[in-house]
Amino acid sequence: MRMTAPATVLALLVAAPAAADELNLYTSRHYDTDLALYDAFTARTGITINLIEGEADELIERIRSEGASSPADLFVTVDGGRLYRAVEAGILAPVESPVLEARVPAKYQHPGNLWFGLTTRARVIYYDKARGLPEGLDDYEDLADPRWKGEICIRSSSSIYNISLMAELIEVMGEAAAEDWARGLAANLARPPQGGDTDQIKAVAAGECRIAVANTYYWGRLAASSEAADRAVAGKVGIIFPNQDDRGTHVNLSGAGVVATAPHREAAIAFLEFLTSEEAQRVFADSNNEYPVVPGIVPSGPIGAYLDFRASDVNASVYGTNAARAVQVYDRAGMP
Repeated sequence: MRMTAPATVLALLVAAPAAADELNLYTSRHYDTDLALYDAFTARTGITINLIEGEADELIERIRSEGASSPADLFVTVDGGRLYRAVEAGILAPVESPVLEARVPAKYQHPGNLWFGLTTRARVIYYDKARGLPEGLDDYEDLADPRWKGEICIRSSSSIYNISLMAELIEVMGEAAAEDWARGLAANLARPPQGGDTDQIKAVAAGECRIAVANTYYWGRLAASSEAADRAVAGKVGIIFPNQDDRGTHVNLSGAGVVATAPHREAAIAFLEFLTSEEAQRVFADSNNEYPVVPGIVPSGPIGAYLDFRASDVNASVYGTNAARAVQVYDRAGMP
């Protein structure tokens, strides 16, 4: 069921929409906030959005199999690794847009302009406040230190988020060092990996482990929840942004690319530019606990308290190009 559009979204509406057209949007994002933005874009431009939702890999295969007759105009998904899969499938086309180039930092763009970032989430370390700040736990590398044996919760190495993290580690550390790290991390697990990112945060709050790794988006959702139990979980954990003294914290993203066979290419580019506007970026941040991809926009929600950190400068395209090696590294290291 759709939620009432936030006031920020309503402010985007204009009285006289342009001549009607349509846009076919294939997306693996499933948020009411996004629906409100679609409505706002239609009200502004007169362009009707036809929504096709599904898992990223399913949508990529659907567009690929539809071929030249595909109705898809724009593909939207979460994680640089999934965007890479779309690139490898050959379903995206380059976009030349001075607006997107000016708004979206280069590290959140495909080097060949095949996709552009929309929002970001930092992959951070959580700790049990009741047990205090774990001294000497400053970087991702420290998670492999034997001092933390039996203390760490993290979701499966098959998670796209952990694959992307490993892809960056391979880029900055080299494959051999990254494998040593994965082996050390596996030895430090408090339990076999289970559940998603929210489950790792809840495990720390429940005392099942002292340390966990998860994206900021999930903590923000707990902190902003209408449920007192969720807010209590968020309050029991502290947050460490790793590698602040060197390369910065690993940051993943959601992003979008125009489909190569798009029948409404101009509408797709216009919508992509709309999603990087200041107004739309604020809606993403304030309603969905994501960081804006466009610099200078300050979220008003819980994550607004965690803005002063250095994000890694590694281009998000690496998450895809190193993904296969990342899976192999985890397998060799015995990381479940």
